[in-house]
Amino acid sequence: MAEFSERRVHQQIRNFERAMDGFEADQPFSRYLTTFFKVNKQMGSSDRKSTSRLCYNYFRLGIAASQLSQQRRLVLAEFLCEQESPLVTLLEPSYGDKLNLPLKDKIAFLESEGFFKLKDVFPFTDHISEEVDLAPFLESQLIQPLLYIRVKRGKTKVACAILDDNQIPYILIGEQTIALNNGTSLQRFELLEGIIEVQDLSSQRTLDYMQPLEKESWWDACAASGGKSLLLMDACPSVNLLVSDVRMSILRNLDERFDRAGIKHYRKKILDLTKNTFQLLGSERFDGVLLDAPCTGSGTWGRTPEMVRQFRSEKIAEFNALQKSIVSNVVGHVKIGKPLIYITCSIFKAENEDVVQYIVDNFGFEVERMDYLKGYQEKADSMFVARLIKK
Repeated sequence: MAEFSERRVHQQIRNFERAMDGFEADQPFSRYLTTFFKVNKQMGSSDRKSTSRLCYNYFRLGIAASQLSQQRRLVLAEFLCEQESPLVTLLEPSYGDKLNLPLKDKIAFLESEGFFKLKDVFPFTDHISEEVDLAPFLESQLIQPLLYIRVKRGKTKVACAILDDNQIPYILIGEQTIALNNGTSLQRFELLEGIIEVQDLSSQRTLDYMQPLEKESWWDACAASGGKSLLLMDACPSVNLLVSDVRMSILRNLDERFDRAGIKHYRKKILDLTKNTFQLLGSERFDGVLLDAPCTGSGTWGRTPEMVRQFRSEKIAEFNALQKSIVSNVVGHVKIGKPLIYITCSIFKAENEDVVQYIVDNFGFEVERMDYLKGYQEKADSMFVARLIKK
């Protein structure tokens, strides 16, 4: 640790303060940080890396220890999130011998000091479903998630060979899933293009709930950039697929991803799902409908921890109303005996179990399977997925 001089640590703190001072919470922090680094061209790669680390660690505190100064909170964030931190060693040397303790022990130590409460890391616990294990979920907010990729069917050996040749550490999970360290840059490897997709572990596991059959007709109603559709088409290429979203710009991104993946046969429509869909779809019915609904995204805030400070609990009710509105227009396009797959990346009950109950009570569906995909146990996002069958 000798290379980290006191002067160097103070420079890192100044870079952190400058980055934080300019962030107005009007965009994802990752996007802001990219612009910040472009403007501050004098910052080298090590400066960019340390600034990013300090900012994200700081956001991971949520509103915990808000009574303390920004620098003091930064020390706490580094202490909790890192095993080695020159900043902690310099500014709070009494914590130095505890840096290597397990996270649970660090949390217990700070709580015993009286100025830190774990529940303040994620101050919306009253809204979290009882199916979510609260303590592990809260602890996961202090841990950087992994980067997960899905490999095209039959290409796993090729992808692993490329990673091996370039000495990129990875963990193979199942037949098509690979976990890498967050921040691993894959764009420079042209040979990987078209055979991998960046897709979180929990998102990949939603395939278990789809169960498509050959030549069935499926509708991905909120397709966005097409992640779930790519999953579906890789598993069952003969599916007759319709994708829709509210803006053509979104569907253009989907087109690009589909083109890289070699998917050519699909239909697409611009649809506002809060309005009567029968005007554009007529009486068309599908063998399966994917509804990856707009949501708070609370199960993904481990990747975007700045969201905790920006979010207001009133938004949960707004999303619940939006989800019910969308569901009301989508369910009429599901064939009798066929599934609606309802998905969110939220851990809030109002967006999940409550909406499923609304579907059951009002539209003649029964729940075949309903689960939280607990990514907080595997350094991944957490999601909710329900498979409902139309009676």
